[in-house]
Amino acid sequence: MPAYNPPAARKSDIIFEDEYLLALNKPSGLLSVPGRGDHLGDCAELRAKAHDRNARTVHRLDMDTSGILLFGKGAEAHRRLSNMFAERKIAKRYLAWVAGLLSTESGEIDLPLCVDWPNRPLQKVDLENGKPSLTFWQVLERRDNATLLALSPKTGRTHQLRVHCMAIGHPILGDRFYADQVIRKRASRLQLHAERLELRHPMTDEEVILQAPSDLSGPESAKSD
Repeated sequence: MPAYNPPAARKSDIIFEDEYLLALNKPSGLLSVPGRGDHLGDCAELRAKAHDRNARTVHRLDMDTSGILLFGKGAEAHRRLSNMFAERKIAKRYLAWVAGLLSTESGEIDLPLCVDWPNRPLQKVDLENGKPSLTFWQVLERRDNATLLALSPKTGRTHQLRVHCMAIGHPILGDRFYADQVIRKRASRLQLHAERLELRHPMTDEEVILQAPSDLSGPESAKSD
């Protein structure tokens, strides 16, 4: 078979670029890095490399999640960015439409998480063996028995926002992993978007604020089969 040639990142998806950094607004349904099999070859990483061959992946978003993906150009920028993510020096904000109406305006979810081994790749709350996981949330809007939240994770566990929202009784609309059928069908896609990153530039130390326009549609009526 001929080698797969990914399309370059579209100009409209590039939200920031300089000599050292490239930030894309990843659409929902696109992998961050290549999956197993030719049918999973297209991904944000290869699109970034088709745009600039020096782009290197620093962090990931779930396939169903849209929003900001930041790449380092070259080994040194990649190393510094990776350290900044590991040391939690980059502030992240997500938008999420969740089921139900939260009764207060803000709060935090402090629940340790670990992999649910019999049901991988699912994660679960585990008070004894889980890794510390912290998310702050704030209500932005309420309508149609759903709430739009701004979510600020202070840790970066797999599926952290999905599991934390589910654990407090407000799963994310459209979530095919953690929501029941009714809540899953209230949106055509996972209603989770990585909206904002704030950081010091790894090479110049200037403040960088990245923002990705959201295409979240919000709650829809549950659809019957």
